[in-house]
Amino acid sequence: ALNQNFPNPFSPETTIKYQLAEGTNVSLRIYNIVGQVVATLVNESQSAGRYQVRWSGTDDRGATVSSGIYFYQLTAGQFQDVKRLMLLK
Repeated sequence: ALNQNFPNPFSPETTIKYQLAEGTNVSLRIYNIVGQVVATLVNESQSAGRYQVRWSGTDDRGATVSSGIYFYQLTAGQFQDVKRLMLLK
């Protein structure tokens, strides 16, 4: 399961929580409004359980991204879900 981030809208950081029913390869990525990958927060094999990840509004190079709407996608085995978040400055 993928939960809605909190707080949303956020500044300067937000927390994304998710749960895994079984161990699997997990990918959690942030996308901009045109579908480009902005940041990869998780890309590894994880055991079943509850997880939380913080995102501080930076891209994979560490640069601060602009205010606006972004999407985060969790892929875990056959499971996939996308939710929307908003960054305010």
